[in-house]
Amino acid sequence: MHQSWPGGRTSESSSPHRSSRIPADQTTVRRSNLSLVLRHVSERGPCSRSAVAVETGLNKTTITSLVGELQARGLLKEIGPQHAGSVGRPGLALVLDGSKVGALGLEVNVDYIAAVATDLAGRVLIDRRIGFDAMGSAPGRSLAKLAQVIEKAVADLDRLGVTLAGITVAVPGLIDTATGTVVLAPNLNWHGVPLVDSLMSAGISPGVPITVDNDANLAALAEYSSGVAMGTPDLVYLTGEVGVGCGIISNGRPLRGADGFAGEVGHIVVDPSGEQCGCGRVGCWETKVGLAALVRMATPDHAYGTSQQVVRDPEERLAEIEQRRDEGDPRVDAAVAEVGRWLGRGAAILANLFNPRVIVLGGYFAQLADRLIPIAQMELDRLGMTVAAGRCGFAASNLGFGAASRGAVDVVIERVLSDPTTIAIRNP
Repeated sequence: MHQSWPGGRTSESSSPHRSSRIPADQTTVRRSNLSLVLRHVSERGPCSRSAVAVETGLNKTTITSLVGELQARGLLKEIGPQHAGSVGRPGLALVLDGSKVGALGLEVNVDYIAAVATDLAGRVLIDRRIGFDAMGSAPGRSLAKLAQVIEKAVADLDRLGVTLAGITVAVPGLIDTATGTVVLAPNLNWHGVPLVDSLMSAGISPGVPITVDNDANLAALAEYSSGVAMGTPDLVYLTGEVGVGCGIISNGRPLRGADGFAGEVGHIVVDPSGEQCGCGRVGCWETKVGLAALVRMATPDHAYGTSQQVVRDPEERLAEIEQRRDEGDPRVDAAVAEVGRWLGRGAAILANLFNPRVIVLGGYFAQLADRLIPIAQMELDRLGMTVAAGRCGFAASNLGFGAASRGAVDVVIERVLSDPTTIAIRNP
Protein backbone atom coordinates (compact mmCIF):
# COMPACT_ATOMS: atom_id res chain seq x y z
CA MET A 1 0.00 0.00 0.00
CA HIS A 2 1.33 3.38 -0.93
CA GLN A 3 0.88 6.31 1.42
CA SER A 4 -0.23 9.75 0.28
CA TRP A 5 2.55 12.35 0.74
CA PRO A 6 0.29 14.31 1.23
CA GLY A 7 -2.85 13.68 -0.78
CA GLY A 8 -6.24 15.31 -0.74
CA ARG A 9 -9.55 14.21 -2.16
CA THR A 10 -11.64 16.16 -4.61
CA SER A 11 -15.37 15.62 -4.94
CA GLU A 12 -17.60 16.70 -7.76
CA SER A 13 -20.32 17.82 -5.34
CA SER A 14 -21.37 21.44 -5.81
CA SER A 15 -21.51 24.18 -3.25
CA PRO A 16 -24.81 26.05 -2.90
CA HIS A 17 -22.81 29.23 -3.52
CA ARG A 18 -21.06 27.89 -6.63
CA SER A 19 -22.63 30.54 -8.88
CA SER A 20 -20.83 33.27 -6.95
CA ARG A 21 -17.42 31.68 -7.56
CA ILE A 22 -15.14 31.44 -10.55
CA PRO A 23 -16.01 28.18 -12.38
CA ALA A 24 -13.53 25.42 -11.67
CA ASP A 25 -11.27 24.39 -14.53
CA GLN A 26 -12.84 21.18 -15.80
CA THR A 27 -9.48 19.70 -16.72
CA THR A 28 -8.23 20.23 -13.17
CA VAL A 29 -11.40 18.75 -11.69
CA ARG A 30 -11.16 15.67 -13.88
CA ARG A 31 -7.48 15.20 -13.10
CA SER A 32 -8.28 15.39 -9.38
CA ASN A 33 -11.11 12.90 -9.71
CA LEU A 34 -8.94 10.49 -11.70
CA SER A 35 -6.44 10.67 -8.86
CA LEU A 36 -9.21 10.17 -6.31
CA VAL A 37 -10.41 6.96 -7.96
CA LEU A 38 -6.93 5.58 -8.65
CA ARG A 39 -5.73 6.24 -5.11
CA HIS A 40 -8.91 4.75 -3.66
CA VAL A 41 -8.41 1.49 -5.54
CA SER A 42 -4.71 1.49 -4.61
CA GLU A 43 -5.45 1.84 -0.89
CA ARG A 44 -8.62 -0.28 -0.61
CA GLY A 45 -7.64 -3.20 -2.83
CA PRO A 46 -10.17 -4.97 -5.09
CA CYS A 47 -13.44 -3.03 -5.04
CA SER A 48 -16.46 -2.69 -7.29
CA ARG A 49 -17.38 0.43 -9.23
CA SER A 50 -20.44 0.81 -7.01
CA ALA A 51 -18.28 0.72 -3.89
CA VAL A 52 -15.92 3.33 -5.35
CA ALA A 53 -18.89 5.57 -6.16
CA VAL A 54 -20.31 5.28 -2.64
CA GLU A 55 -16.99 5.77 -0.86
CA THR A 56 -15.73 8.67 -2.99
CA GLY A 57 -19.03 10.53 -3.34
CA LEU A 58 -18.87 10.51 -7.14
CA ASN A 59 -21.91 9.39 -9.13
CA LYS A 60 -21.93 6.13 -11.07
CA THR A 61 -21.89 7.80 -14.48
CA THR A 62 -18.76 9.77 -13.57
CA ILE A 63 -17.13 6.64 -12.13
CA THR A 64 -17.75 4.78 -15.39
CA SER A 65 -16.09 7.56 -17.36
CA LEU A 66 -13.12 7.87 -14.99
CA VAL A 67 -12.55 4.12 -14.81
CA GLY A 68 -12.66 3.90 -18.59
CA GLU A 69 -9.94 6.52 -18.88
CA LEU A 70 -7.79 4.90 -16.20
CA GLN A 71 -8.10 1.60 -18.02
CA ALA A 72 -7.09 3.28 -21.27
CA ARG A 73 -4.00 4.65 -19.54
CA GLY A 74 -3.11 1.13 -18.35
CA LEU A 75 -3.62 1.99 -14.66
CA LEU A 76 -6.70 -0.03 -13.72
CA LYS A 77 -8.17 -3.35 -14.76
CA GLU A 78 -11.16 -5.43 -13.76
CA ILE A 79 -10.95 -8.90 -12.27
CA GLY A 80 -13.68 -11.27 -11.25
CA PRO A 81 -16.37 -12.19 -11.08
CA GLN A 82 -16.43 -11.78 -7.32
CA HIS A 83 -19.24 -12.00 -4.78
CA ALA A 84 -19.73 -8.89 -2.70
CA GLY A 85 -21.68 -10.93 -0.14
CA SER A 86 -23.42 -14.20 0.38
CA VAL A 87 -26.17 -13.51 -2.14
CA GLY A 88 -26.55 -11.62 -5.37
CA ARG A 89 -24.99 -11.68 -8.79
CA PRO A 90 -21.18 -11.70 -8.77
CA GLY A 91 -19.58 -8.54 -10.13
CA LEU A 92 -16.21 -7.36 -11.41
CA ALA A 93 -13.70 -5.74 -9.08
CA LEU A 94 -11.24 -2.97 -9.88
CA VAL A 95 -7.53 -3.41 -9.11
CA LEU A 96 -4.35 -1.65 -10.14
CA ASP A 97 -3.12 -2.79 -13.52
CA GLY A 98 0.50 -2.94 -12.43
CA SER A 99 1.76 -4.89 -15.39
CA LYS A 100 1.81 -1.95 -17.81
CA VAL A 101 3.30 0.96 -15.85
CA GLY A 102 6.59 0.91 -13.95
CA ALA A 103 8.72 3.11 -11.69
CA LEU A 104 12.52 3.14 -11.52
CA GLY A 105 14.49 4.08 -8.41
CA LEU A 106 18.27 4.27 -8.17
CA GLU A 107 20.88 5.00 -5.56
CA VAL A 108 24.44 6.21 -6.04
CA ASN A 109 26.58 5.53 -3.01
CA VAL A 110 30.25 5.32 -2.15
CA ASP A 111 30.83 1.79 -3.40
CA TYR A 112 27.77 0.81 -5.43
CA ILE A 113 24.92 1.86 -7.67
CA ALA A 114 21.57 0.20 -6.98
CA ALA A 115 18.53 -0.03 -9.24
CA VAL A 116 15.02 -1.14 -8.29
CA ALA A 117 12.00 -1.11 -10.57
CA THR A 118 8.46 -2.11 -9.69
CA ASP A 119 5.13 -1.98 -11.42
CA LEU A 120 2.36 0.26 -10.13
CA ALA A 121 1.13 -2.46 -7.78
CA GLY A 122 4.57 -2.78 -6.18
CA ARG A 123 5.65 -6.03 -7.84
CA VAL A 124 9.45 -5.99 -8.14
CA LEU A 125 10.63 -6.18 -11.74
CA ILE A 126 14.31 -5.28 -11.30
CA ASP A 127 16.48 -5.42 -8.18
CA ARG A 128 20.22 -5.18 -8.70
CA ARG A 129 23.27 -3.58 -7.13
CA ILE A 130 26.50 -3.00 -9.06
CA GLY A 131 29.80 -2.54 -7.26
CA PHE A 132 31.31 0.81 -8.28
CA ASP A 133 33.98 3.00 -6.69
CA ALA A 134 32.11 6.30 -6.73
CA MET A 135 34.31 7.62 -3.92
CA GLY A 136 37.39 7.22 -6.10
CA SER A 137 35.79 8.41 -9.34
CA ALA A 138 35.25 11.88 -10.76
CA PRO A 139 31.59 12.99 -10.87
CA GLY A 140 31.53 12.69 -14.66
CA ARG A 141 32.59 9.06 -14.58
CA SER A 142 30.03 8.28 -11.87
CA LEU A 143 27.25 9.92 -13.88
CA ALA A 144 28.31 7.99 -16.97
CA LYS A 145 28.08 4.72 -15.01
CA LEU A 146 24.71 5.76 -13.60
CA ALA A 147 23.48 6.46 -17.13
CA GLN A 148 24.57 2.96 -18.20
CA VAL A 149 22.69 1.38 -15.31
CA ILE A 150 19.57 3.38 -16.17
CA GLU A 151 19.76 2.52 -19.86
CA LYS A 152 19.99 -1.20 -19.09
CA ALA A 153 17.05 -1.02 -16.67
CA VAL A 154 14.96 0.93 -19.18
CA ALA A 155 15.74 -1.65 -21.87
CA ASP A 156 14.74 -4.47 -19.53
CA LEU A 157 11.43 -2.75 -18.74
CA ASP A 158 10.79 -2.12 -22.41
CA ARG A 159 11.23 -5.82 -23.14
CA LEU A 160 8.61 -6.53 -20.48
CA GLY A 161 6.20 -4.12 -22.20
CA VAL A 162 6.24 -1.76 -19.22
CA THR A 163 5.81 2.00 -19.68
CA LEU A 164 8.25 3.89 -17.45
CA ALA A 165 6.42 6.54 -15.41
CA GLY A 166 9.50 8.20 -13.96
CA ILE A 167 13.01 7.91 -12.53
CA THR A 168 14.18 9.06 -9.10
CA VAL A 169 17.82 8.93 -7.99
CA ALA A 170 18.94 8.80 -4.36
CA VAL A 171 22.26 10.43 -3.43
CA PRO A 172 23.90 10.76 0.02
CA GLY A 173 24.18 14.51 0.35
CA LEU A 174 22.50 17.89 0.26
CA ILE A 175 20.06 18.05 -2.64
CA ASP A 176 18.35 20.98 -4.33
CA THR A 177 15.30 19.02 -5.42
CA ALA A 178 13.85 21.94 -7.38
CA THR A 179 16.80 22.06 -9.80
CA GLY A 180 17.88 18.43 -9.54
CA THR A 181 21.32 19.46 -8.29
CA VAL A 182 23.53 17.69 -5.78
CA VAL A 183 24.72 20.70 -3.79
CA LEU A 184 27.20 18.71 -1.70
CA ALA A 185 27.90 15.00 -1.28
CA PRO A 186 31.10 14.88 0.80
CA ASN A 187 31.75 11.14 0.58
CA LEU A 188 31.36 11.22 -3.19
CA ASN A 189 33.35 14.47 -3.47
CA TRP A 190 30.49 16.04 -5.44
CA HIS A 191 30.00 19.79 -5.33
CA GLY A 192 27.21 21.44 -7.34
CA VAL A 193 26.63 18.47 -9.64
CA PRO A 194 23.59 19.05 -11.95
CA LEU A 195 22.55 15.40 -11.91
CA VAL A 196 19.16 15.71 -13.59
CA ASP A 197 20.39 18.05 -16.32
CA SER A 198 23.35 15.75 -16.98
CA LEU A 199 21.13 12.70 -17.43
CA MET A 200 18.70 14.58 -19.63
CA SER A 201 21.57 15.94 -21.75
CA ALA A 202 22.79 12.37 -22.16
CA GLY A 203 19.44 11.48 -23.71
CA ILE A 204 18.27 9.22 -20.90
CA SER A 205 14.62 8.20 -21.51
CA PRO A 206 13.40 11.36 -23.29
CA GLY A 207 10.07 12.52 -21.95
CA VAL A 208 10.35 10.55 -18.71
CA PRO A 209 10.49 12.73 -15.54
CA ILE A 210 13.78 12.47 -13.63
CA THR A 211 14.21 13.68 -10.05
CA VAL A 212 16.88 13.40 -7.35
CA ASP A 213 16.59 13.38 -3.57
CA ASN A 214 18.60 12.59 -0.44
CA ASP A 215 19.07 8.88 0.18
CA ALA A 216 18.03 8.94 3.85
CA ASN A 217 14.86 10.89 3.09
CA LEU A 218 13.87 8.34 0.49
CA ALA A 219 14.74 5.41 2.75
CA ALA A 220 12.59 6.90 5.52
CA LEU A 221 9.73 7.15 3.04
CA ALA A 222 10.16 3.47 2.16
CA GLU A 223 10.18 2.46 5.82
CA TYR A 224 7.02 4.47 6.50
CA SER A 225 5.25 3.13 3.42
CA SER A 226 6.17 -0.54 3.53
CA GLY A 227 9.03 -1.25 5.94
CA VAL A 228 9.40 -2.51 9.47
CA ALA A 229 7.94 0.73 10.87
CA MET A 230 5.12 0.99 8.32
CA GLY A 231 2.56 3.58 9.34
CA THR A 232 4.51 4.80 12.39
CA PRO A 233 3.88 8.58 12.28
CA ASP A 234 7.05 9.59 14.12
CA LEU A 235 10.21 7.76 13.15
CA VAL A 236 13.86 8.36 12.37
CA TYR A 237 15.74 6.31 9.78
CA LEU A 238 19.53 6.05 9.96
CA THR A 239 21.54 5.00 6.94
CA GLY A 240 24.27 2.51 7.70
CA GLU A 241 26.71 3.26 4.91
CA VAL A 242 30.14 4.87 4.73
CA GLY A 243 28.21 8.06 5.36
CA VAL A 244 25.45 8.31 7.96
CA GLY A 245 22.32 10.25 7.10
CA CYS A 246 18.98 10.62 8.76
CA GLY A 247 15.47 10.65 7.34
CA ILE A 248 12.79 12.00 9.64
CA ILE A 249 9.05 11.33 9.55
CA SER A 250 7.18 13.67 11.89
CA ASN A 251 3.42 13.29 12.34
CA GLY A 252 3.29 11.20 9.18
CA ARG A 253 5.15 13.72 7.02
CA PRO A 254 8.80 14.03 5.97
CA LEU A 255 10.68 16.73 7.87
CA ARG A 256 13.01 18.46 5.41
CA GLY A 257 13.81 21.88 6.84
CA ALA A 258 13.80 25.29 5.16
CA ASP A 259 16.11 24.28 2.30
CA GLY A 260 15.48 20.55 2.29
CA PHE A 261 18.80 19.85 4.00
CA ALA A 262 17.53 18.47 7.33
CA GLY A 263 18.91 15.16 8.50
CA GLU A 264 22.66 15.55 7.98
CA VAL A 265 23.28 14.09 11.42
CA GLY A 266 26.40 12.25 10.29
CA HIS A 267 28.23 15.57 10.41
CA ILE A 268 27.36 16.46 13.99
CA VAL A 269 30.72 16.78 15.74
CA VAL A 270 30.81 14.32 18.64
CA ASP A 271 34.57 14.03 19.21
CA PRO A 272 36.69 17.12 18.43
CA SER A 273 39.86 15.05 18.88
CA GLY A 274 38.69 12.24 16.61
CA GLU A 275 39.23 11.26 12.98
CA GLN A 276 38.96 13.64 10.05
CA CYS A 277 35.68 13.32 8.16
CA GLY A 278 35.13 13.43 4.42
CA CYS A 279 33.40 16.79 4.89
CA GLY A 280 36.66 18.29 6.17
CA ARG A 281 35.67 18.53 9.83
CA VAL A 282 37.10 16.43 12.64
CA GLY A 283 35.16 14.03 14.84
CA CYS A 284 31.84 13.85 12.97
CA TRP A 285 29.43 11.15 14.12
CA GLU A 286 29.89 9.14 10.91
CA THR A 287 33.62 8.82 11.66
CA LYS A 288 32.50 6.81 14.71
CA VAL A 289 29.65 4.73 13.30
CA GLY A 290 29.90 4.75 9.50
CA LEU A 291 30.88 1.58 7.65
CA ALA A 292 34.32 3.06 7.00
CA ALA A 293 34.84 3.34 10.76
CA LEU A 294 33.87 -0.29 11.33
CA VAL A 295 36.13 -1.48 8.50
CA ARG A 296 39.00 0.67 9.79
CA MET A 297 38.75 -0.88 13.27
CA ALA A 298 37.92 -4.49 12.30
CA THR A 299 39.96 -4.92 9.10
CA PRO A 300 42.49 -2.07 9.02
CA ASP A 301 44.42 -3.68 6.20
CA HIS A 302 41.37 -3.26 3.94
CA ALA A 303 40.24 0.15 5.15
CA TYR A 304 38.63 2.58 2.72
CA GLY A 305 41.23 4.70 0.98
CA THR A 306 44.07 2.21 1.35
CA SER A 307 45.90 0.76 -1.62
CA GLN A 308 44.49 -2.70 -0.91
CA GLN A 309 40.92 -2.27 -2.10
CA VAL A 310 40.08 -5.97 -2.06
CA VAL A 311 36.32 -5.54 -1.82
CA ARG A 312 33.97 -2.66 -2.59
CA ASP A 313 30.42 -3.89 -2.20
CA PRO A 314 29.33 -3.28 1.43
CA GLU A 315 27.93 -6.79 1.86
CA GLU A 316 31.25 -8.25 0.73
CA ARG A 317 33.04 -6.10 3.30
CA LEU A 318 30.66 -7.31 6.01
CA ALA A 319 31.17 -10.91 4.92
CA GLU A 320 34.92 -10.48 5.29
CA ILE A 321 34.48 -8.97 8.76
CA GLU A 322 32.26 -11.86 9.82
CA GLN A 323 34.77 -14.35 8.47
CA ARG A 324 37.49 -12.81 10.60
CA ARG A 325 35.20 -12.98 13.62
CA ASP A 326 34.64 -16.68 12.96
CA GLU A 327 38.41 -17.08 12.82
CA GLY A 328 38.69 -15.58 16.30
CA ASP A 329 39.91 -12.06 15.50
CA PRO A 330 39.13 -10.08 18.70
CA ARG A 331 39.15 -6.77 16.82
CA VAL A 332 35.76 -7.52 15.24
CA ASP A 333 33.69 -7.73 18.45
CA ALA A 334 35.57 -4.77 19.89
CA ALA A 335 34.83 -2.72 16.76
CA VAL A 336 31.12 -3.62 16.77
CA ALA A 337 30.87 -2.73 20.47
CA GLU A 338 32.54 0.63 19.84
CA VAL A 339 30.18 1.40 16.97
CA GLY A 340 27.23 0.37 19.15
CA ARG A 341 28.24 2.75 21.92
CA TRP A 342 28.61 5.72 19.60
CA LEU A 343 25.43 4.74 17.78
CA GLY A 344 23.51 4.94 21.04
CA ARG A 345 25.09 8.26 21.99
CA GLY A 346 24.09 9.85 18.72
CA ALA A 347 20.64 8.25 18.89
CA ALA A 348 20.11 9.91 22.28
CA ILE A 349 20.60 13.29 20.59
CA LEU A 350 18.04 12.38 17.93
CA ALA A 351 15.56 11.12 20.54
CA ASN A 352 15.88 14.38 22.45
CA LEU A 353 15.46 16.47 19.28
CA PHE A 354 12.69 14.64 17.41
CA ASN A 355 10.98 12.42 20.02
CA PRO A 356 10.46 9.48 17.62
CA ARG A 357 8.76 6.24 18.58
CA VAL A 358 11.32 4.19 16.69
CA ILE A 359 14.79 4.63 15.23
CA VAL A 360 15.09 2.38 12.19
CA LEU A 361 18.59 1.14 11.46
CA GLY A 362 19.34 0.62 7.79
CA GLY A 363 22.22 -0.62 5.68
CA TYR A 364 24.98 -2.39 7.57
CA PHE A 365 23.46 -1.37 10.93
CA ALA A 366 20.55 -3.69 10.14
CA GLN A 367 22.79 -6.62 9.30
CA LEU A 368 24.61 -6.33 12.65
CA ALA A 369 21.50 -5.30 14.58
CA ASP A 370 21.49 -8.27 16.95
CA ARG A 371 24.85 -7.11 18.33
CA LEU A 372 24.51 -3.34 17.87
CA ILE A 373 21.05 -2.72 19.29
CA PRO A 374 21.58 -3.99 22.89
CA ILE A 375 24.65 -1.78 23.28
CA ALA A 376 23.08 1.21 21.54
CA GLN A 377 19.87 0.91 23.56
CA MET A 378 21.83 1.04 26.83
CA GLU A 379 23.49 4.28 25.72
CA LEU A 380 20.18 5.72 24.52
CA ASP A 381 18.55 4.94 27.87
CA ARG A 382 21.51 6.40 29.75
CA LEU A 383 21.84 9.65 27.82
CA GLY A 384 18.36 10.36 26.48
CA MET A 385 15.74 12.36 28.33
CA THR A 386 14.05 9.79 30.55
CA VAL A 387 10.53 9.96 29.14
CA ALA A 388 11.48 10.36 25.46
CA ALA A 389 14.15 7.66 25.53
CA GLY A 390 11.94 5.27 27.47
CA ARG A 391 9.34 5.36 24.72
CA CYS A 392 11.81 5.06 21.84
CA GLY A 393 13.45 1.89 20.62
CA PHE A 394 15.52 0.62 17.73
CA ALA A 395 14.30 -1.56 14.88
CA ALA A 396 16.34 -3.22 12.14
CA SER A 397 15.21 -2.41 8.61
CA ASN A 398 14.12 -5.35 6.48
CA LEU A 399 14.75 -3.44 3.25
CA GLY A 400 18.51 -3.88 3.34
CA PHE A 401 20.78 -1.67 1.26
CA GLY A 402 17.90 -1.13 -1.19
CA ALA A 403 15.79 1.07 1.09
CA ALA A 404 16.70 4.34 -0.64
CA SER A 405 16.06 3.03 -4.14
CA ARG A 406 12.73 1.57 -2.99
CA GLY A 407 11.81 4.95 -1.54
CA ALA A 408 12.76 6.46 -4.89
CA VAL A 409 10.29 4.08 -6.56
CA ASP A 410 7.59 5.21 -4.12
CA VAL A 411 8.12 8.82 -5.18
CA VAL A 412 7.43 7.93 -8.81
CA ILE A 413 4.35 5.89 -7.93
CA GLU A 414 3.01 8.69 -5.75
CA ARG A 415 3.38 11.08 -8.69
CA VAL A 416 1.23 8.78 -10.84
CA LEU A 417 -1.38 8.42 -8.08
CA SER A 418 -1.50 12.20 -7.72
CA ASP A 419 -1.78 12.84 -11.46
CA PRO A 420 -2.75 9.82 -13.60
CA THR A 421 -2.69 12.00 -16.73
CA THR A 422 1.11 11.80 -16.67
CA ILE A 423 0.62 8.34 -18.21
CA ALA A 424 -0.37 8.52 -21.87
CA ILE A 425 -3.58 6.91 -23.11
CA ARG A 426 -2.80 3.63 -24.83
CA ASN A 427 -6.25 2.56 -25.94
CA PRO A 428 -8.51 5.55 -26.71
